[in-house]
Amino acid sequence: MPSAMILIADGTEEMEFTITYDTLVRAGVQCRSVFIPEPKFSEFAGSSSPPIVKGSRGINIMPDAYFDASQCGPDKFDVMVIPGGAKGAETMSQNSQVQTLVRDFLAQKKLVGMICAGSLSALTSDLPKQPLTSHPSVKSKLVDNFEYSEDAVVISGNLITTRGPGTTFPFALTLVELLCGKEKRAEVYGPMVFPVGTPW
Repeated sequence: MPSAMILIADGTEEMEFTITYDTLVRAGVQCRSVFIPEPKFSEFAGSSSPPIVKGSRGINIMPDAYFDASQCGPDKFDVMVIPGGAKGAETMSQNSQVQTLVRDFLAQKKLVGMICAGSLSALTSDLPKQPLTSHPSVKSKLVDNFEYSEDAVVISGNLITTRGPGTTFPFALTLVELLCGKEKRAEVYGPMVFPVGTPW
């Protein structure tokens, strides 16, 4: 069974986190949400009881676990997902252990997904210049270092990026296809009952 680690921090965009988690679970992917604390709270990392996360719209979400880099590597998961939300994305992108994991996942040919401002982690992780997208609000920080695209979902090898809450459905379905195949994507897609003419 494929497995996914979905990062979460205070300020994470709730739709991006939830849509990804939910869609992957529908495909039979084993998901685990991992809380990344702000630097000032890093001494609490490793606790067995993560706090409730307050998302970017004030919705509370209970993560599955606190971040422990030794338990979050590419030997444990098939995909690592970094959602957006300005504050949450900043916390994740500035975390040196998250940066190391981004490089490790890609080096081990595992998938890395970045949503919205989560694409800043591509920059802080010193990834080579390649196709990428993000929320328009952080485009200026990325455009000089990457082959910036405004496509809804951009696949560059094992790096998959998307633009924001509204593109998270096609992003999550793309992850399903990459992890589980086209048939599973179609199986998940149907019961979600998208409006006729939805372009993904």
